[in-house]
Amino acid sequence: MSDTDSFIEEVTEEVRRDRLFAFLRKYGWIGITLVVLVVGGAAVNEWQKARARAAAQAFGDAIIDALSAEDPAARAEALEQIPADGPGARAVVELLAADALLQAERRDEALARLNALAADQELPDLYRQLAELKAVILADAQMDPAERKAVLDRLAQPGAPYRALAMEQQALLLVEQGDTAAAIEQFRLVAQEPGASADLRRRANQMILVLGGAPGAA
Repeated sequence: MSDTDSFIEEVTEEVRRDRLFAFLRKYGWIGITLVVLVVGGAAVNEWQKARARAAAQAFGDAIIDALSAEDPAARAEALEQIPADGPGARAVVELLAADALLQAERRDEALARLNALAADQELPDLYRQLAELKAVILADAQMDPAERKAVLDRLAQPGAPYRALAMEQQALLLVEQGDTAAAIEQFRLVAQEPGASADLRRRANQMILVLGGAPGAA
């Protein structure tokens, strides 16, 4: 390479470098801003996750402390003092408080809490339907049979979260009404229900035997 070619190449490289520096001086702030936003966003996201974890842990610890009370009435009172952030957390606290009130033989108060939860439109269906099912079970024979059947029929719809448990209650209602044949058939459906737990299937088969049927029969 001649001295002239070398000189031209050096000049060209210098021009490129000057242009690059000029570009960075003019637009470099954009890149810096993007870096700051990315890093800052990641930091805020991690902080929010840490805050959520801490809140969840505090909520869980408060529930454990409340449930550790030996006296059911004291458990219910302690649960009522727990701050619940969000409808889901509030539903969990209310359901546990209802159970504690029932154990404290304050049945009417427990039933009132369950009915209030079932009617709360702000709660997800998962919690509302659980409260409704527990209320039906707790009310038992004191609830109008037609109303009880209507609620259970709705809770036993395909795709409902507590379908199998509602189907079991439907079978028990048939037993109360003296319709043994229909009750046996319903218990068989419970035992064959894909969403039924092993314990629920076992209870269904036991009830079929008690009622004089044969488990697994068509």
